[in-house]
Amino acid sequence: MNFSIGFDKRDLPLIHEAFDKIVSSNKWTESYYTELFENKWAEFNKLDSVAFSSWSGAALAAMEFYGLKGKTVLCPSNTFMATPLAILNSGANVQFVDCNKTDLCMSFDDMKVKAEKYKPAAVWVVHIGGHIAFDIERIADYCKQNGIILLEDCAHSHGASWNGKRTGQWGDAGFYSFYATKTITTGEGGMLVSNNKELVDYAKKFRNYGKFDFKVHGLNYRITEFAAAIGAIQVDRLNDIIDFKNDYARKLDGIHPNRLKLPDGMISGYYKYIVFDPIEKSTGKVYDEPCHRILNHNVELPNSDWVAKNHWCVPIYYNPEN
Repeated sequence: MNFSIGFDKRDLPLIHEAFDKIVSSNKWTESYYTELFENKWAEFNKLDSVAFSSWSGAALAAMEFYGLKGKTVLCPSNTFMATPLAILNSGANVQFVDCNKTDLCMSFDDMKVKAEKYKPAAVWVVHIGGHIAFDIERIADYCKQNGIILLEDCAHSHGASWNGKRTGQWGDAGFYSFYATKTITTGEGGMLVSNNKELVDYAKKFRNYGKFDFKVHGLNYRITEFAAAIGAIQVDRLNDIIDFKNDYARKLDGIHPNRLKLPDGMISGYYKYIVFDPIEKSTGKVYDEPCHRILNHNVELPNSDWVAKNHWCVPIYYNPEN
């Protein structure tokens, strides 16, 4: 199966129609399709949503809102460097947490050890590969009991759910990516989700320099109307995409017994289909070097080192024509 951007070509006439409407409107940003994309994403995920030009803009908005500068934030090492770099660029300090071998996501046990040691202001959970972190309930409960901000990196988890609950609903805020390889994409783009109305209002100002009173010291993280139009159309296809990927995954399950296995009630968006055996036709690793190694942190995280060497990804792309 060749790589395919998750766009259904049957929707191309809708893209042309939307682009014609944008061009004729002379409103190429901050207009109809931005709001439409946000509203559709909010309805799908049951959380207020704010569109950004990137995942990073959404993440930085939340960290500024929660005043994390100069404070410690816990972060899994088995993640893309975007997560710790966002923490560092917000002025916070990052301390790394090990993952589980079973799901490649943050370990509750190691998080608790690091939380007691570093007294963090916030914890980042990253939902790796399209499924939900297996320890999310315990992590969320611990953070709530100890007054710790919980942030969810939902970049991989479009359409994922666990007993009907979607990513972003456990934490104080969640952040989706619409980069070109994601389950649905706008080429570049991001979305902040939260049930905190004050954060939502802050984020809308943060992405636009803090206009118009400039009390929020934001920058330009606006999404274009063209990107938002693609996103709005893609949301309507998201259930089809998730169903397609899950049907395809069930066919792969019989071929790969040593695969990542989901707990009962969890539906993965299958951004990645992860196996723990070397395979000939692999798309590589989710991540092949832990962030604590890249940033030269002197900390032992054996599971993060293990998964970097002992997992592979089977191609699984939405392509309804095949």
